Amino acid sequence: MKTPTEHTVHRVGIIMNGVTGRMGANQHLIRSILAIREQGGVVLSPEETIMPDPLLVGRNPAKLEALSSAYGGLPFTTVLEAALADERYSVYFDAQVTYRRAPSVSQAIEARKHVYCEKPTAATSREAMALHKLAVSKGVKHGVVQDKLWLPGILKLKYLIDTGFFGDILSVRGEFGYWVFTGEHEPAQRPSWNYRKEDGGGIIVDMLCHWRYLVDNLFGNIESLTCLGATHVAKRWDEVGQPYTCTADDAAYATFVTDEGIICHFNSSWCVRVRRDDLLTLQVDGTEGSAVAGLRDCVIQHQSTTPKPVWNPDIDSPIDFWAGWMRVPSNRTYDNAFKVQWALFLRHVVLDEPFPWDLKEGAKGVQLAELGRRSWSNRAWVDVPAL
Repeated sequence: MKTPTEHTVHRVGIIMNGVTGRMGANQHLIRSILAIREQGGVVLSPEETIMPDPLLVGRNPAKLEALSSAYGGLPFTTVLEAALADERYSVYFDAQVTYRRAPSVSQAIEARKHVYCEKPTAATSREAMALHKLAVSKGVKHGVVQDKLWLPGILKLKYLIDTGFFGDILSVRGEFGYWVFTGEHEPAQRPSWNYRKEDGGGIIVDMLCHWRYLVDNLFGNIESLTCLGATHVAKRWDEVGQPYTCTADDAAYATFVTDEGIICHFNSSWCVRVRRDDLLTLQVDGTEGSAVAGLRDCVIQHQSTTPKPVWNPDIDSPIDFWAGWMRVPSNRTYDNAFKVQWALFLRHVVLDEPFPWDLKEGAKGVQLAELGRRSWSNRAWVDVPAL
């Protein structure tokens, strides 16, 4: 029997591959794993916690050493095989560029590591489903990052749906994007590979993976879609100032229809200047009310307070359309969305708690991007078959 002073710490070693990149370093290492460590681990009870122990993996030793030194001398290696052979590390995480992900995840599964990875999980849905089947056959736990489900604005929107605020939901309009500088006069905010199709770039493969899990979890399963892509900016400059030709789509205009009959239209663009409340906004319209959710805030307008405009272009509108909306209060504390899902995955690994955001869900996102490209190529609606 434990004495009152005993405390159980479940140490979980995590091989973190690709953490020298923007997302891997900022969202996953610094704001998630290191933040969990700084707070004393994932608290299960007053007597029990989970403590993650990261091992940094990458191809550039100088970047790894700098990252390690900046955060207390974290262990690192450039040899993935050595990391996978180390029994102190039971979890493999992947935040590499897309085309490198599937081979490394497969290698980790073969080494009997639990896997958690960024999306898209693979270049094709067939390859993505093969990862899922391999993980199931090897008996390892597996998950995919679906961070937007834990954003404060989306959580508030989910609360409105669950409490019946909208009545019957009719439609959803998503606006995502910002102006990404070309790199000629201002440094670009995104890596150059994003704009090269041959390197796994493109906004369709990047963002339709997000829209798949967001729509599926909030508005019903996507049954069909149409998508138009575009490469609006033909020339950009890379990280060393060299010009290159853009071969990937930098904008996508997609419409999804769910099994609940809800029409969801998403504009995604790296070539748009922001004139809205946030980089991502979702407007949801229903028979009883509407809401507009951003990353953190959400505003609502009920049927009873909806104004009655009359079309008259000859005079300024007498209605202040912004004034009729009310902000949904923040009645709880919202943590970093990436960190929240990391904690859930660690609980899944240690306690075997349910974790539905698995490699099959990741494959659905890859499938939607694949079908989006097919729709664009064929200029046609396409159905979404079950995986």
